[in-house]
Amino acid sequence: MSEAKQVVVITGAGSGIGRATSLKFAANGATVVLVDFNQQTGEETLKLVQEQGGEGIFVQANVSNSADVQNYVNKAVETYGKIDVFFNNAGVLQKMAMFSDIDESEFDRIFSVNTKGVFLGMKYVLKVMEKQGHGVIINTASTAGLRSEHSLSAYSASKHAVVALTKSAALEYVKKGIRVNAICPGGVDTSLTQAVPTMLQESGYVPEELPNMRIGRYAQPEELAEVVTFLASPKNSYMTGSIVAVDGGLTL
Repeated sequence: MSEAKQVVVITGAGSGIGRATSLKFAANGATVVLVDFNQQTGEETLKLVQEQGGEGIFVQANVSNSADVQNYVNKAVETYGKIDVFFNNAGVLQKMAMFSDIDESEFDRIFSVNTKGVFLGMKYVLKVMEKQGHGVIINTASTAGLRSEHSLSAYSASKHAVVALTKSAALEYVKKGIRVNAICPGGVDTSLTQAVPTMLQESGYVPEELPNMRIGRYAQPEELAEVVTFLASPKNSYMTGSIVAVDGGLTL
């Protein structure tokens, strides 16, 4: 299975890490199935893929909705016959608040996308990969899935759950030709992180502690895309259940 013949499904493809990774896979010759809740940004990514000579389709979906997830999985298989790689990337950031001040609705929102969305994607893609006898899944967790971050308890819990789901699936499918790993970004220059100052200003709340970017800058989405495509590569055949921090030393 050469990298150029891979069919890659990417959630959260409309921006940030998802868009950068979509473009990287397409540039490497893969066919991409782009999934995002935001139809406009998802179609923009598809246009960028096509402009660089790549092939793919866009499927609008709410990743926390089982019917939507089954639809994007079915569209991928109906259109291209298989799913070689699944980049399970879609996620949302919590509104920063002390533990006891988090609204129940906010907790539900975070877990619905970050945890249930990852679970549903894995559930239905694993069925396809098990039938075809091969596949690679890369989940997007976070440094907050390795340690807790101040004022992000719901987000941290949701990403710890992604780490656990990754390890469980890796263990269960290791003898079925399927590898499952996760990346843990820490401080990436995306629309999510760019919105944090405005979010804090609007709420009037500033956490007692903020993450220490030891390398002195945020990562660029393209730097995460390099790691994802490495984990997906057929040349990387011995890694499964790995939780890879890509954080500029944040968790040191």
